[in-house]
Amino acid sequence: MTDPFGFLTTPRRPVPARPSGERLGDWDEVYAGQALLPLVSGQARRCMDCGVPFCHGGCPLGNLIPEWNVYAAHGDWRTASERLHATDNFPEFTGRVCPAPCEDACVLALGGEPVTIKNVEQAIADEAWARGHVRARPPERLTGRSVAVVGSGPAGLAAAQQLTRAGHRVTVFERSDRVGGLLRYGIPAFKLEKRWLDRRIAQMREEGTRFRTGVDVGTDLDATAMRSAHDAVIVAVGATEPRELAVPGRALEGVHQAMEYLTAANRVVEGDRARPSVTAEGRQVVIIGGGDTGTDCLGTALRQGAASVVHVDVNPMAGASRRESEPWPLVHPRIHRVSHAHEEARDRDGDDPRVFCAAAVRFESDAAGRVEAVRLTEVDPSDRAPRPGTERTLPAQLVLLALGFRGPRHGTPLTAALGLVPDDRGNFARTAGFAARPADPAPVPEGVFVAGDAGRGQSLVVWALAEGRSAAAAADRHLMGASDLPAPITAVDGPLA
Repeated sequence: MTDPFGFLTTPRRPVPARPSGERLGDWDEVYAGQALLPLVSGQARRCMDCGVPFCHGGCPLGNLIPEWNVYAAHGDWRTASERLHATDNFPEFTGRVCPAPCEDACVLALGGEPVTIKNVEQAIADEAWARGHVRARPPERLTGRSVAVVGSGPAGLAAAQQLTRAGHRVTVFERSDRVGGLLRYGIPAFKLEKRWLDRRIAQMREEGTRFRTGVDVGTDLDATAMRSAHDAVIVAVGATEPRELAVPGRALEGVHQAMEYLTAANRVVEGDRARPSVTAEGRQVVIIGGGDTGTDCLGTALRQGAASVVHVDVNPMAGASRRESEPWPLVHPRIHRVSHAHEEARDRDGDDPRVFCAAAVRFESDAAGRVEAVRLTEVDPSDRAPRPGTERTLPAQLVLLALGFRGPRHGTPLTAALGLVPDDRGNFARTAGFAARPADPAPVPEGVFVAGDAGRGQSLVVWALAEGRSAAAAADRHLMGASDLPAPITAVDGPLA
């Protein structure tokens, strides 16, 4: 603890974002160009270094938050980086895109304002790179064992880096043209610039991890042959099957899944094409789904020059503080939050774009078969039942469905070759130790492990990293009989809400 009264004398001050009008003119990160270090060091001094650091429990990775807060407060960025990287392979990712459940578990959140843990984490990671503290860590010896990782999202990358550093020969197979999965094409550049991802991929290549892009295992590469060529396989293909909205007019032109829209926008930023295949430019946009994906669509639509945007959430507007049913520190509370995208919409258009307790009942068509309006109804907050007589129409030339994901794809050559079957939630069935679990009475597929959203279901990047690290430890134990790799979670661990 650096200052026993820091939390009393220093108010919480998050890192300021660039002005919203400036942000809407580019795709750069909202914090780009800020002088962070004096502010961040001062905020780190607010940490009380609690005897029982509940922030650890709020973080799936078990990040050693009080430890690196002390070093950041003193400006010892090298040691802070060492403690941060001890539990997190990619802290520059989580420091940017994680919703920071650790902050809600901070003791200061009980009666005041928590430490700005997320800002401190990002600053430590960025300083580590800027000062040359992050270097490739190739293994000192090779084990002679090989591992295939299918999928290069956050879980796959974390597993691959851990196993490579343990001395195994690791090949990552990615069906897209670039490495990164959700980090590459699902998260907009204004939240995570892809140069940070490219930098980590270069580090992993230097350590010895091999990447094969444009390979859909089971279609472009025989899955059985792939399994035979490796001593273990980690399946980290994500939860890619989107939830649908079965209402009249769903098939109209102009109604798209959110990930289709976000991927098209990210490809323009990557330089693949001059214009996206789906754009909000000049259009009245309605986004259905109130989660992070919907918010990403909002920020993207604003940057593309949408004429207007309405963000529809079936849930009621949350309160300003945690409810009695969300006890600290066990539950990440559902409270009203204003994202940077919502702030941008408010500043541009004069009002919050969100509509709460509402659901779409149909999409209406113009004469050419294109969507021209969304018919909404208010819903009861207790059971989401439509309220009679509350329907209204919103004009819309673009509708984006941001309703989440049902799970991974089933019934493919990959699932058949590896013995992967759905569990009762539609994810790939697995044991608490991340091993694939087939339907009885089939034999257990030896050496096949499931990590990330493919086994957990749609979740956060920080959970995906924890899954990747834990699955890597399980695979290493299978290959070597024992493992020194850390396993922060089991496959059945999860938040209580």
